[in-house]
Amino acid sequence: MPLFFALVMLAFRNKIQAQRTINIIGSIISLVVSIIIIISINEHGTTSLNSGSWSAPFGITVVADLFSSIMVVITAIIGLTTAVYSTATIDKKHEKHFYYPLLQFLLMGVNGAFLTGDMFNLYVWYEVMLISSFVLLAMGGKQEQLEGAIKYVTLNLIASSFFLAAVGVLYGLAGTLNMAHLAIKVPMLANQDLVQLISMLFFVAFGIKSAIFPLFFWLPASYHTPPVAISAIFAGLLTKVGVYSLYRVFTLIFITNTEFTQFIILSIGGLTMLTGVLGAAAQYDFRRILSFHIISQIGYMIVGLGLNSALALTGGIFYIMHHIIVKTNLFLVSGVINEYRGSYQLKKLGGNFSKYPFIALLFLIPAMSLAGIPPLSGFWAKFMVVKASFDASDYLTAGVALFVGLLTLYSMIKIWNEVFWKPNPDESDYSHKLTFKKKAALFIPVIMLAAITLYIGFSVESIFEIAKNAANSLMDRESYIRAVLGDIR
Repeated sequence: MPLFFALVMLAFRNKIQAQRTINIIGSIISLVVSIIIIISINEHGTTSLNSGSWSAPFGITVVADLFSSIMVVITAIIGLTTAVYSTATIDKKHEKHFYYPLLQFLLMGVNGAFLTGDMFNLYVWYEVMLISSFVLLAMGGKQEQLEGAIKYVTLNLIASSFFLAAVGVLYGLAGTLNMAHLAIKVPMLANQDLVQLISMLFFVAFGIKSAIFPLFFWLPASYHTPPVAISAIFAGLLTKVGVYSLYRVFTLIFITNTEFTQFIILSIGGLTMLTGVLGAAAQYDFRRILSFHIISQIGYMIVGLGLNSALALTGGIFYIMHHIIVKTNLFLVSGVINEYRGSYQLKKLGGNFSKYPFIALLFLIPAMSLAGIPPLSGFWAKFMVVKASFDASDYLTAGVALFVGLLTLYSMIKIWNEVFWKPNPDESDYSHKLTFKKKAALFIPVIMLAAITLYIGFSVESIFEIAKNAANSLMDRESYIRAVLGDIR
């Protein structure tokens, strides 16, 4: 769907309004189709498609289970909110240089990564994302954008090199790259030491993409540089593709020598939480604070994988769902503040609670959710991960998670105090320049994502069941293998 609409928009290269309209319509249709897919998967179980009538494991296989379907639905939600928000915040220069088609190409890469059933095609979809995201990041040509884009693309190319090397060695060892086929063959290989090495190569590759410790420094150097709509979709989706890949390969393919793997993943997860939140505490730029908190929150997701219990995986998946919505929304709110006040620097802002109470409320919902204040979605996500840590008698990880939650609350309070509560140090106000149409495009996505955050928090039982079923589908390797390979064995 994104590929189709991107190509349609290219046919209207000189008609920007047509591109805006097609982008929004395409995003709505993609959301409807993704909902149809998840309803079907929920009713009928994991489904696969073999392209060109080449049966698995020989052809290109696309697989949708409950976990990947959830990710596709959330991707469509973020795609739609970004499409609407972009009409108010993206300048003419970006629009003339194919911003809207690039946005759809990026979503195509994200969807492809979530739905592929083949390791090499996962690499291909990563490269589609990398190309699209690099152009979006560098578009505009400002010095800070180019500096951030160079760091971004350099580290991600290194990750791609690790990824491709791991794929080559894995193919040489197992003779296949179909994920379901690998799930059968890899645990039976004689040279498990080499399998362990390959798994660590994938861990590094996906770890760079996910921005885990100590491979995260490209993210806070780049995510605050492009227009805020681009920052928001990057913050919500791109690192989660890396996290999704880690969940997929370490629950489906690399399931031997789990004690060593779990120790590595848990250790890295704890350090990721800690370093990310400490980095955020030292910042005074709205988007840089949020960028460091992406790293911190990724740590919770990695811990959920490292604990590798049913509750931990459920908590990790719940955390991914919650974080994509909340983090995207916080970036969008920062963009609203910038449109009204002309800055992302906390020191230049203030007095917005009395002047714009509605914006203050829209900030508080995702901010308090990120910090884990009950009964918002972040509380339940953190609760599941901490509870799983206690169940596994991993009190150190539980302690780090609780401590990081307190520091996250500190960062959100700092933003609140600086942006909304303190006296206004600068009388700049650009609200009079905003038309009703522009205000609608700014606020509708923010309100929509805030409503979803509240829904997740207040309807936690239904969302928990979805996350639990997705976790069970990850742990039920046989169902995935049967859906792809049938009775090949």
